[in-house]
Amino acid sequence: MIYLWLKAGHIIFVIFWMAGLFMLPRYFVYHQEAAPGSAEETIWLDRERKLLKIILNPSVAVVWILGMGLAYAGGAMNQGWFHLKLAVVLALTGYHLYLSAYHRKLQRGERALTGKQLRLFNEVPGIAAAVIVVLAVIKPF
Repeated sequence: MIYLWLKAGHIIFVIFWMAGLFMLPRYFVYHQEAAPGSAEETIWLDRERKLLKIILNPSVAVVWILGMGLAYAGGAMNQGWFHLKLAVVLALTGYHLYLSAYHRKLQRGERALTGKQLRLFNEVPGIAAAVIVVLAVIKPF
């Protein structure tokens, strides 16, 4: 029964995490379209901070804790599909950290990426999610 509770919790927090990963780059696009130093920019900074602090950061922590518990309880640690899934989740965590760092750059007034680049960033979590789901459900190797 613990396995099913771990699985349910893991899926719930993955959904929260993914939702935040889809939203944050879009927030960055709107932020960068706001005039530097404007009230609108301040609003976007606050929204980005709240999304990171309230949704993204807690969700990624819970995803990792429950995911590793699930892998251990389900005996996935020695399976090839799990190793690739783990690598993709590590990459997605790196993407999350990159977005957090970009938020700090925006706080300092640095706008290093274009709106087009940020719009392309919206594709990263979708591609990663597709790969992760196929690996976890199909277990191809």
